Amino acid sequence: MTTILVLHGPNLNLLGTREPEVYGSDTLASINQRLGQMAEQNGVQLQTFQSNSEGEIVSRIQQAGAEQVDFIIINPAAYTHTSVAIRDAFLATRIPFIETHLSNVYAREEFRMNSYLSDLAIGVIGGFGKNSYLLAFEAAIIHCKQSVKKRAE
Repeated sequence: MTTILVLHGPNLNLLGTREPEVYGSDTLASINQRLGQMAEQNGVQLQTFQSNSEGEIVSRIQQAGAEQVDFIIINPAAYTHTSVAIRDAFLATRIPFIETHLSNVYAREEFRMNSYLSDLAIGVIGGFGKNSYLLAFEAAIIHCKQSVKKRAE
């Protein structure tokens, strides 16, 4: 069974109350619930993890490598623009991933336009609120199915 891990970075535990004009009114629990429904409909195992700590996110990526997780969706939040450690964890594990953001980072402050992860990612999806996660999940499922098909050929 395909396993997809969704990683939520710092301050995303505050969704629903944190700057709703930027991040929307959906809570992290409601986003995870919708992802769970999509996973069930598609026969995919979903794991989710949120942390405000860079080290915990790095450790979770490393653990995903040991667990042979098939794909990661990550909203690195503020760590997008600062974390060489998260970048190095992806390089070390070689797990394919999509970087996602609730807001359009290119319509915000200039420093948010730089990502330490985008060049390693299969793709980047942002600016669609909670739908950024849902679109990324759909793309991850497609990517995993194509990878299985290529291995079978």
